[in-house]
Amino acid sequence: MELDKIEEKDLKMGKANQEVFSITLQELAETNKDIIAVTSDSRGSGKLVPFGQKYPNQIVEVGIAEQNLVGVAAGLASAGKNVFAVSPACFLSARALEQIKNDVCYSDNPVTLVGISAGVSYGALGTTHHSLHDYAVLRAINNITILAPADNFETEQAVRLAAQHDKPIYMRFGKKTMPFLNENNKTFEFGKGRVIRDGDDIAIIASGETVYPAWLAAKKLEDDHDIKATVISMHTIKPLDLNLIENLAKNGRPIIIVEEHMVTGGLGEACASHLFQHGFKNPFQIIGIPDEYTVTGSQVEIFNHYGISKEGIYKTCKKMLNI
Repeated sequence: MELDKIEEKDLKMGKANQEVFSITLQELAETNKDIIAVTSDSRGSGKLVPFGQKYPNQIVEVGIAEQNLVGVAAGLASAGKNVFAVSPACFLSARALEQIKNDVCYSDNPVTLVGISAGVSYGALGTTHHSLHDYAVLRAINNITILAPADNFETEQAVRLAAQHDKPIYMRFGKKTMPFLNENNKTFEFGKGRVIRDGDDIAIIASGETVYPAWLAAKKLEDDHDIKATVISMHTIKPLDLNLIENLAKNGRPIIIVEEHMVTGGLGEACASHLFQHGFKNPFQIIGIPDEYTVTGSQVEIFNHYGISKEGIYKTCKKMLNI
């Protein structure tokens, strides 16, 4: 069974966020010759072939050398270029971690690090190609904004804001075609969560490609039980929208975090830490990848296995609400 099949009567279909990233970057590069894309044998998977054809003098290919990718990007940024360093998230946030820490963040070079095919997007290629650690390791580094856009609108806005930002950024994209999640809420700002659905009974905070199954679960709760769930796209993992998290917790409702990441060190633990330290005692659950050898399969199969799906989130909500 296909996971979370789009129902066009509910949501409008879009493109894969990686494709929107490329389209938006091309638009920006047309009028800004300082925009440079640096890739590590990832021009094709990053959807940047059209960018390279249009702007051959604004793309640098370093080959399969992620550490070199980040070093070159930092050097170009230090010389005044507006740099987007594009590489599979699993390698970018692991193999090049020292360069991210020192060359980009410590040296305060405004590089936008773009992790493509993030989370379990590579599916059956297995653990070596999953990026389930990137939030955790990068949250521990000072001077970096961490982004996981949920849909095409958020992706376009994130890329446009990144091109104007003067600090280091990490943003991750998956490969799945995404719907437009809330066309009535056209607000996007780094560090501010976006309300996708509104309700007082339970809150679901999700990031990236997990926001859509959270939306579907919330819709099913309302259809089946008249339960109204708030769904938040927490597109900025760092800095977190702490005011929004506290406001969601004030009425004592259960809070569920859904993320395509290990439950260790990710969005869920960041939210739990803040709420606990500020005296909140809401029922709280993180849905993500547990600390174990991750099952092998497609993204659909892995999401289903770990409950990062409409049915999985729906069942967790019911359990927390005792219905």
